[in-house]
Amino acid sequence: MANEVEQVNSLQSICYKRGSLKLLDQRKLPLETIYLDIADSKDGWVAIKDMVVRGAPAIAIAAALSLAVEVSNLGAFSDMPKDAASFLSDKLDYLVSSRPTAVNLSDAATKLKEVVHKAAAASSEAQDVFQAYVEAAEVMLEDDVASNKAIGHYGASFLQKQQSDLKNISVLTHCNTGSLATAGYGTALGVIRALHEKGVLERAYCTETRPFNQGSRLTAFELVHENIPATLIADSAAAALMKAGQVKAVIVGADRVAANGDTANKIGTYSLAISAMHHGIPFYVAAPLTSIDLSLSSGEEIVIEERSAKELLHARGGLGEQVAASGISVWNPAFDVTPATVISGIITEKGVITKDGADSFDIKSFAEKVSSNP
Repeated sequence: MANEVEQVNSLQSICYKRGSLKLLDQRKLPLETIYLDIADSKDGWVAIKDMVVRGAPAIAIAAALSLAVEVSNLGAFSDMPKDAASFLSDKLDYLVSSRPTAVNLSDAATKLKEVVHKAAAASSEAQDVFQAYVEAAEVMLEDDVASNKAIGHYGASFLQKQQSDLKNISVLTHCNTGSLATAGYGTALGVIRALHEKGVLERAYCTETRPFNQGSRLTAFELVHENIPATLIADSAAAALMKAGQVKAVIVGADRVAANGDTANKIGTYSLAISAMHHGIPFYVAAPLTSIDLSLSSGEEIVIEERSAKELLHARGGLGEQVAASGISVWNPAFDVTPATVISGIITEKGVITKDGADSFDIKSFAEKVSSNP
């Protein structure tokens, strides 16, 4: 395993080489480009909680690598292999508590725990357990980039077939799902990027995505950087844009997808889906299979994180001056749940999941099919 993972895009939220991790402080974008050194799992936890790094795939990778850096620089560890496995498991549980809605984080932790416990059972030295963990975390980083590119390919090809009567396709997206939200390339924005590479993207529309403005600060930044034809709109302008006939498809990412296809994503996603359905516009979710939680039968079981009231009371997502009246109460959920009934398809790295006339998706059957035919 190489000590440094090749970077595929100059817009890189995660800069890693063995023993060192730097995270792009996305709170400062687009006006400042500042990387923060992450020395251990505590630094990783704070960076995730404070949204230095955000986006479900990137959160999982950043968490895993923050612990990889910690154990790479740990020094002597005199205890037994089983103690090393317990040490890592406890640290992973701690990291998962930083953002509970994003299933990629808990999924990564579960897989890494399996790696370390297997290594502990087969090793006589604690260092072997740490080595197995570090290598597994690095593989996750590499796999995320490959997964995102596959999502882009499948999504772009599927949209071209569905919109075969159109020479060019205009797409609306929400929040940020590009290189800054993943290890590279992106999920929903990866589909947009793939359409652009194929020469069939007419225009990408991105919402501001209040209150933290991931759309105006991050997605717009990526689109301009990639020279993709793009237009920023206010969140409240989406329905009018659809009515004007400017949108042919809506593509969003996901923080957690239930077994029936109900999808938790950035607040405002549900509103876009309802508006798209009213205007007869297909609405797609683009997410890796790691974002799917088959243990949840529906979105009713998804835990929704609530963010600080300050994000609404102050400008710049809580980082600027106060703009709301003192004393007003605030409800600030980070996510909403879009029901499967209004989702046209779920674009994954293994293909596009469709409903075939049903109200919900049979994701379990799809997952079993692709796992038996890797």
